Amino acid sequence: MSNLERAPEETVCGTAEPGRPVVEPLAGREVVLGGPRGMRVTRTLPTKGRRMVGAWCFLDAYGPEQAVMRVPPHPHTGLQTVSWLVDGEVLHRDSVGSEQLIKPGQLNLMTAGRGIAHSEESAFGRIHGAQLWVALPGAHRHVPPHFEHHPALPVLTLDGGAEATVLMGELGGVASPAVTYSPLVGAELTLEAPVTLPLTPGFEYALLALDGAAEVEGTSFGPGPLIYLGAGRHELTLHARESARLLLLGGVPFEEEIVMWWNFVGRSHQEIVEFRENWMAEGRGFGQVAGFDGPPLPAPALPGTTLKPRGRER
Repeated sequence: MSNLERAPEETVCGTAEPGRPVVEPLAGREVVLGGPRGMRVTRTLPTKGRRMVGAWCFLDAYGPEQAVMRVPPHPHTGLQTVSWLVDGEVLHRDSVGSEQLIKPGQLNLMTAGRGIAHSEESAFGRIHGAQLWVALPGAHRHVPPHFEHHPALPVLTLDGGAEATVLMGELGGVASPAVTYSPLVGAELTLEAPVTLPLTPGFEYALLALDGAAEVEGTSFGPGPLIYLGAGRHELTLHARESARLLLLGGVPFEEEIVMWWNFVGRSHQEIVEFRENWMAEGRGFGQVAGFDGPPLPAPALPGTTLKPRGRER
């Protein structure tokens, strides 16, 4: 998915301080993709309260609603896109020749590396899911672009019949086949009763409700805010106020300074300028997306100030 804002703000991330356990609700903001009649999403990463959770640097949750997703070909660099559906179907096309329909419970993972372009579209109907980005560390940010589709993912069975589908990384000894470039985890939790999750103390974590409501350490939450949990935990107990579906995100705090602007993750203003110029020069270096009925998405204008990599700010 693209960031379709016409005047995207600079987002600067990195240099996390040593973590501790917290329970910190972070309100998202509503963004309309594709104009005033486009699909609405709630963006909880990045926010003013927190730029990243581990290497997770972008999180849009959408639906459930009757809508059409239509995102024209657009570029990415320095990140992985993670597509996860609860309801509906979305067709992915990219410039390395992939064409893949994703359905609920399946994972589409696109590694942009040095540069890729892709499009996403759906027919009108009920749609519900999340789009996430993972920042690539410096040692891997120029890897060749590639795409993975995982139609089935491993499941960790927890207390009381609860389950955790492991999208990326590892949870409780259950590992996803998806390729990762830094220590992290992404999992969908389904629960109806209290459950205790095994965690990694060196990871920081966050929870997002996709359906239903849950409670963690006396804080109740439903769809909307991201619940930042900090680090230093060996386990976490959740209580479901009703049948709940949650996303668990975690990872080692990302210590590199990065600049994230529009659909690019880079390390300097000049890199972002070059990425944008190449995309506007008929997608130079990004390749072409075949099969999409429409023109590619033009890049917005750069801000009048210099984009600077800085440490993580709150």
